[in-house]
Parts: sequence; C-alpha cells; structure tokens
Amino acid sequence: MNENLIDVLIFIYENYMDADSQPDDQILLEEELSRAGFSPDEIRKAFDWLDELAWRQGALTEAAVTSRHSARIYTDQEQQKLDLEIRGMLLYLEQIGILDAASRELVIERAMALENQELSADDVKWIVLLVLLNQPGQESAFALMEEMIYNGDQELLH
Repeated sequence: MNENLIDVLIFIYENYMDADSQPDDQILLEEELSRAGFSPDEIRKAFDWLDELAWRQGALTEAAVTSRHSARIYTDQEQQKLDLEIRGMLLYLEQIGILDAASRELVIERAMALENQELSADDVKWIVLLVLLNQPGQESAFALMEEMIYNGDQELLH
C-alpha cells in the first residue's frame, strides 16, 4: 500500500489535475485513490494539504511581496527538513525566475507542513509544481517546472 503523502499528491496531479477527466466530486476521487492503493489517512492528509495550499495561495495574492533582493534565512527546523541540496535548488529556481519570493515562501511552508517526512529534492520539485499550478501569471514558470520534473533541468542550465 502506498503510504507517502507526496505519492498521493503526484498521483492526483498526474491523473486528474493535468487531465480533462476529473471525478465529479471528492468522494469519487477518494474511492479511486483507495482503489489505487492509498490509505484513507494519506488520502485525507493529501486533501487537507491541497485545501491549505489553495487557502494560502488566496492569501498570497493579498500579501505584500518581499523585495527581489532579499535573502532567505532558514530556521533550524527548516534546515533540518530542507537539506542543503533542497535549499540550493530553491535558490536556483528563484534565480532563474521559476519562483518569486512569495512563491518560495509558500513552497517552504507546504514542505514544512508534511509531518516528519524526509524530503528529497524531487519531492520539493513536485511541491513547487503544485504551488505554481493555479497561480495567475505563472504559466511559463509552471511549464518550465513541469519540463524540469519530467525531462530533467539540462535545458535550463547555461
């Protein structure tokens, strides 16, 4: 049985968010996820995670955006969960324009919301993709991130 929240989020994205055929309601989606082997607890956590993301994205549009020249200082707890590779990747994504400061903060917040789960750089790439998915004006950043996930980031390196 699949027990990883990131796996549930990836499954939802690949099968429903990126397709025209979505179940009509959450109950049908829950049943499909259950048939795919995900536990009810992980399904509930995934929906809660996505609901919180949607709420925070709404609040993000109303919040003031920090300066483009600001530096992000990570707390001890963030450093433990987001290792040096992940922090470097987030800086890189910000430098190439995929993330802005506000989106970066949302990615960090959503990564920290995953309970005691060890995160890989690939996990955080999926979080970035989900954060960018419904952000107005971020269509090109979303497309670049999707390309990076599915085909690697060789094209983005110069």
